[in-house]
Amino acid sequence: MPRHAETPPLAPVRAREIGAAAERGSTETLPPLSLYAHLPWCLSKCPYCDFNSHALTAPLDERAYIRALIADLDADLAAGADCFQGRALCSVFIGGGTPNLFGAASIAELLREVRARIPFTPSCEITIEANPGAGHADLRGFRNAGVNRLSLGAQSFDDAMLARLGRAHSAADIVQTAAAARRAGFDNLNLDLMFGLPGQTPEQGLADVRRALALAPEHLSWYQLTIEPNTLFHARPPALPDDDSVWRLQCAATELLHRRGYRRYEVSAYALTKGALKKTCRHNLNYWRFGDYLGIGAGAHGKWTRPGAVVRTRKHRNPARYIRLARAGRCRVETRAVAGADLLFEFALNALRLTDGFRASLFHRRTGLDAGLLERRLAPLIRRGLVERRGAPGRLRYAATPLGARFLDDVLVEILPESQPLDSATTSSYAQSAGVAPRAVAVAPVKLPAPRNL
Repeated sequence: MPRHAETPPLAPVRAREIGAAAERGSTETLPPLSLYAHLPWCLSKCPYCDFNSHALTAPLDERAYIRALIADLDADLAAGADCFQGRALCSVFIGGGTPNLFGAASIAELLREVRARIPFTPSCEITIEANPGAGHADLRGFRNAGVNRLSLGAQSFDDAMLARLGRAHSAADIVQTAAAARRAGFDNLNLDLMFGLPGQTPEQGLADVRRALALAPEHLSWYQLTIEPNTLFHARPPALPDDDSVWRLQCAATELLHRRGYRRYEVSAYALTKGALKKTCRHNLNYWRFGDYLGIGAGAHGKWTRPGAVVRTRKHRNPARYIRLARAGRCRVETRAVAGADLLFEFALNALRLTDGFRASLFHRRTGLDAGLLERRLAPLIRRGLVERRGAPGRLRYAATPLGARFLDDVLVEILPESQPLDSATTSSYAQSAGVAPRAVAVAPVKLPAPRNL
């Protein structure tokens, strides 16, 4: 594996960064390790999308980009030898962009080269995102390459809504692509579906969910449209449904999904559950449980645990420049240790999204911070009924209450470092660096409870 000139070794995060109240310790065990590979091109840029995606305006040089991804991985593995030695990947996620603009041979090459450098666990989940009706239709080729999970960007089954969202496919394309996926041998299918769309009524939103269920996906990612900075919708905002309508839709759809066997295990994620079988997304669970991940590709983020520090990485965003820099081992534009106060917030930003919450012991294992620090930060939220404490000492868990889950941004305000106001730009910045898509939950039209006088 070639070694490239990179950022000098990082100093450990020190206790003084979070004040005398916290004690910094080393992580007891390394968390699971995933890989995210970003393929940034799309047929066109959707007006709501703030991801690092680029409209394809010239023939796609697949081989050049795959080689850049591997050079990028080589540089990360060399620079993070103390992080990755002896570890295996529990999941791989090929996202975008529209990864199915690449052919199956390119995806097979990518997975083959990754596996030659770092082993996969026997049950490694390997996901590729695909947009219906876009690019290569060789889903069987993807399956034969080793991909075992397909995430299909449906977004809506209403052709008028799809047009408003700037999508290049129709409802019929979704149905046809899902059927093709089953014929290709995919038995783990996710559908991405949005709600709170411009002009959408609760009845239309519920009809979308019903049509998604008709395809019997193993997993549904159902999230509310939010207007993000640096998008066309931000420059020219469409009229969105009011909070009352959105909340009625969310309540009705969640009840329907529950009746059909889909368990909500995260803010916007529903897994088909039959007895002990739960089709959760392992890759995203590793994000939400503050696991480690290598991020390769234009604009990709990563998180590494190394002795005495949690490290965030970021790659150059522009695809053409990324390819040139990756060949020279210089595409990583940021490598930074996460300061203690930010570390607590980033953990909470991820773990409080889970409906079952997290164990206090996981916080210590993933961050090296004293669990008592977390307890002191969460205590006011517990008193206000936004977070609950479950279990006996030694098995203590924290989770957002149903009310806290509706107002997750307000919950996070209490945990955010004092120097950072929680606005959309701050949330988006933290979310992208922490591996979380900045997608909001529906906000119920009720008032947050005030702190109690104790």
